[in-house]
Amino acid sequence: MIANLFDIHEIMSQYEFKGAYYDFSTIDNGHINNTFVLNFDDDGVQKQYILQQINTNVFTDPEALMQNYVGVTSFIQKKVIEAGGNPKRESLKVYYTRDGKPFYTDKGGRAWRVINFIINTDTYNLPDNPDICRKAGKAFGKFQQMLADYPIDSLHETIPNFHNTVSRFADFQAAVKNDLSGRAGRVQPEIDFVLSRKKDCGVLLALLNKGELPLRVTHNDTKLNNILFDKKTQEGICVIDLDTVMPGLSLYDFGDSLRFAGNTAAEDEKDLSKVHFNMDVYRSYTEGYLSAAGGSLTELEVYYLPFSCKLMTLECGMRFLGDYLNGDTYFKTSYPDHNLDRCRTQFKLVEEIERKYTDMMTITQSIYNNL
Repeated sequence: MIANLFDIHEIMSQYEFKGAYYDFSTIDNGHINNTFVLNFDDDGVQKQYILQQINTNVFTDPEALMQNYVGVTSFIQKKVIEAGGNPKRESLKVYYTRDGKPFYTDKGGRAWRVINFIINTDTYNLPDNPDICRKAGKAFGKFQQMLADYPIDSLHETIPNFHNTVSRFADFQAAVKNDLSGRAGRVQPEIDFVLSRKKDCGVLLALLNKGELPLRVTHNDTKLNNILFDKKTQEGICVIDLDTVMPGLSLYDFGDSLRFAGNTAAEDEKDLSKVHFNMDVYRSYTEGYLSAAGGSLTELEVYYLPFSCKLMTLECGMRFLGDYLNGDTYFKTSYPDHNLDRCRTQFKLVEEIERKYTDMMTITQSIYNNL
């Protein structure tokens, strides 16, 4: 079975690793790519590299993806150096193959890349305390700030319409109409919940199309476990998992991060009485985010930060519900109503955000005004 994961001899023939290879370990907290840590002994000194198999079912153009990846990581490295930081710890580095390419396609047609392994770091799946929330917000805010002047026209859209909420709503309407699973009659309240919020889906895109919101480099997967925290200082030092980096709105990243971090329960919690939007998390994360990114954002972007939390949560919920109506063909499920439970959790969060919206606006403006 291990031999089928990758052929280490074939991989080693393509890259100039330092030292003698002796084993590998698997990092299994990702949902898209297969990730391994390769271990080498370089005259008694351990050398480690990250080996990743790019999921070409999701990313059908790995060349375009890697152009984004190399461009963004190189840009961040320069910014870190200019700021007097340590690029070996604060940025990702793509290792090139012996023939000068940023990834390698093996004999079986699988695409592989090698990046640096950053030692002495921790990751978190959930915010343990307000300080971690603040530092997470600061890390993603710094990521946005460092890329504020990145040449956006050079970025490829690796997953078309990824956060296009108008397109997502149209997909949802099609799922309701087609009802491939025959389940629509059972979930009319949930369907009505989405349909009643149609106008929300077009708000940010209308502002973008009018030129009132700027197009920016967005990460598009701003979960806490995509930040490496220094074990000693507990500061967020490097944002990872850059496959979904694309042109988009800064609000997508902020809202999606708090959709995830602000939830007091599991994403598939059946007992909705446990599901709340944590305002302490919102305050701490927003403090950290604006402390780093506030100077590079427009006032309109800051104004819509609370709305982005509602919109990204609504988008996620309608994607779960749409997949439920389509017969669970996109998201992995563990039981028949898994996607239904997931969508109900998101919709409960949307309701909570709507009730707390005025307080969220007040908190946001207070933090921004005191920068």
